[in-house]
Amino acid sequence: MALRTINIRVDEKLKEKAESLFEDFGMNTTTAINVFLRAVVRERKIPFDIAASEPFYSESNMKHLKKSIDQLNEGKGKIHDIVEVKNEETMV
Repeated sequence: MALRTINIRVDEKLKEKAESLFEDFGMNTTTAINVFLRAVVRERKIPFDIAASEPFYSESNMKHLKKSIDQLNEGKGKIHDIVEVKNEETMV
């Protein structure tokens, strides 16, 4: 079987946490990624659910938004300018 290299960019802290867990599992990052890729090919899908943790209009989010609006109305909040940032790495 011919082997190929895949280069990926990940957040440094995420990489460290993942490597620590993989070590606990008795494997390295390469093995863990191969396990993931084999599951994708075998199941012909991402082998876990991908979902938003909470809908925007959920009860807890609406409570948080109301609290923030109340703070702004009471003069206790901060208003920030929206700044558009261009990241050269994400521009294709």
